[in-house]
Amino acid sequence: MNQSALTLHFAPLLPEPIVWTLAGLVALCVLASIFVFRRGLIWRGLCAGAFVLALLNPAMLEEQREAVPDTVVIVADKSASQNFNNRAEVTNDALAGLDQFFKNYSDIDVRIVSAGNERDRDTRLFSTIDQALSDIPVQRRAGVIILSDGQIHDAPRDNSRIKAFGPVHTLLTGSRGERDRQLQIIEAPSYGIVGQTVTVKFRVTDSGATPSDNEYATLLIRANDEKPDMQMVPVNTDQTVTFNVAHAGQNILDLEVSPLPSEITAANNRIPLIVNGVRDRLRVLLVSGYPYAGERTWRDFLTSDPGVDLVHFTILREPQKLDMTPQHEMSLIAFPFRELFELKLYNFDLIIFDQYTMNKVLPNFYFANIARYVQEGGAVLEASGPSFAGENSLYQSVLNTILPGEPTGRVIEKEFTPGLTDLGLRHPVTQHLLDNKDAKETPWGPWMRQTELKPKSGDVLMNGANNSPLLILDRVGKGRVAHLASEQIWLWSRGFMGGGPHADLLRRLAHWLMKEPDLEENALVITADGGDVVIQRRNLHNALNTVTLRHPDGKAEDVTLKQGEDGWLSARVTASQPGVYSAEDETQKRFAVIGELNPPEMRAVVTTDDIMRPVAETSGGTVQWLSSDAGNMPDIRFVGPGRSAGGNGWIGLRDNNAFTITGARDVPFLPGWAYALGLLALAIASWWMEGRRSKK
Repeated sequence: MNQSALTLHFAPLLPEPIVWTLAGLVALCVLASIFVFRRGLIWRGLCAGAFVLALLNPAMLEEQREAVPDTVVIVADKSASQNFNNRAEVTNDALAGLDQFFKNYSDIDVRIVSAGNERDRDTRLFSTIDQALSDIPVQRRAGVIILSDGQIHDAPRDNSRIKAFGPVHTLLTGSRGERDRQLQIIEAPSYGIVGQTVTVKFRVTDSGATPSDNEYATLLIRANDEKPDMQMVPVNTDQTVTFNVAHAGQNILDLEVSPLPSEITAANNRIPLIVNGVRDRLRVLLVSGYPYAGERTWRDFLTSDPGVDLVHFTILREPQKLDMTPQHEMSLIAFPFRELFELKLYNFDLIIFDQYTMNKVLPNFYFANIARYVQEGGAVLEASGPSFAGENSLYQSVLNTILPGEPTGRVIEKEFTPGLTDLGLRHPVTQHLLDNKDAKETPWGPWMRQTELKPKSGDVLMNGANNSPLLILDRVGKGRVAHLASEQIWLWSRGFMGGGPHADLLRRLAHWLMKEPDLEENALVITADGGDVVIQRRNLHNALNTVTLRHPDGKAEDVTLKQGEDGWLSARVTASQPGVYSAEDETQKRFAVIGELNPPEMRAVVTTDDIMRPVAETSGGTVQWLSSDAGNMPDIRFVGPGRSAGGNGWIGLRDNNAFTITGARDVPFLPGWAYALGLLALAIASWWMEGRRSKK
């Protein structure tokens, strides 16, 4: 709507300092003449005033004004806590009612925005409000209406910023008398040493209208696949629980607290924790046969890692051997077979037999202990020399039940270059040994001898002379076995004819035997990538392409994985909410965390007016509860600046009467000749009046 407005102002003919100086001189002259002649005050004063007025040149400014709309921002809280009970429904109903109301006011600029729906963040509504009002001057802001449960994490405390919004009204979407119990993790380690315990500090917090006799809660503790443990813990008090890191890789500690009657949600009553187990020290028993050049390779490799505790025995002399060496000149020690293979066998993580021969040093029943040790989760690496093909072969013991390769009795003595099988090119232990997987010739130095094996089980990753199996890996019960059909790896360590990746191969073998998760043939990996859950599984043995994904709220869905170029099956799923996600197949289960373990949206879910009350008082707004059953929206009124903007059952928006100037015209109050004529008339009148008085 267009309007005209007139404004009186002055446009001095001379600079203002000169005008006011002349006005002062004129006033002094008038006063002096009155003091001398003692008459003519009125007429001389009128003449002087008219003269000064003419110099000030009064004018009329005519403005063409166009009214501009005031701006109202309506903010709908879309955070996770708004999904509890019927808050989302109440919000949508209120939003629809406000939208319908403002359709009747075309002169109001209504901006409806949503906020708080950013994953992995707390509820930040005022940053959205700032953005919505960034192009609106303060004098055009009518106010802000917020539809929320009151759990707003960026409520301002700066009074000047609050007042710039206009009246801020918060309409609470929850209900009075809500209650909630939540489990909070205060301190939790991400890593732990395998075989040791870690401590987790937590707190059970009750908020809202909780029962007065509610002093304890029941805590259910699930550690990996162990039997659940139940404890009674006091509420609103920091507590601790210890957790044994059972194995390398992901260890799961699942804490769940009993719910309150009629609480808002149980989603924050449970938190699965992921503790990655790392080995402090790897305990290795190396048993070597007769000394040879390659023995040093094994020892150097194992002692080069400060995380390895090595116990090394070399069989130098059989017990029944008779020679002419005097007893007092011998410095050998008896082989502690009972201590190593019975009393302390399970203290070792890995046992390596390096060209070991059945020389009657180790009684047969100790080999049964070793076989049982592997069945129950231990690991054995056999590096076979020529003796493995003879009658004193280690295969002639009970260990033949766990070894994946059977000797044919033949030792191949000729130059050959170790190579990778088709499976070895894809297996995590050996796939990275070649820089160029498409190379026609393996860029490694040759070996000179190999024991011919017939594979019984397991995976053949490397072959050698006559395409005979060179490296076989196998799972036996809960344990693992690796069989290397040659002792010639020392040629690589010496750089013979270019050498080869002996350190990488041995290190990966040891890690695979120790069940390193990244080297699993069917490794299942789940990771968080922004707001997505990425699931990957190594497709070594044509694994099933379906895994089960469980969301934090317990919902399960089957996810189909697609083959990638890197030999992995993979899928990407958009996370529905922050929390712990699990992916599982028929043999394994892995976890990933989206967002925080204690997201702000789950720390406080009870509807509250405490946070927004100070903002309302500073801005002149209100905090009111929406009724969930009658669509009880408060009335909306428009009030002038400085007036009360809210009360019982109503909220006020500021009517600023803002406008923009589309045109202006400056018109003199009187033309110049009128000023001249007026001054002349006043001068004549003054002369005439004073002349009459002088005649009297």
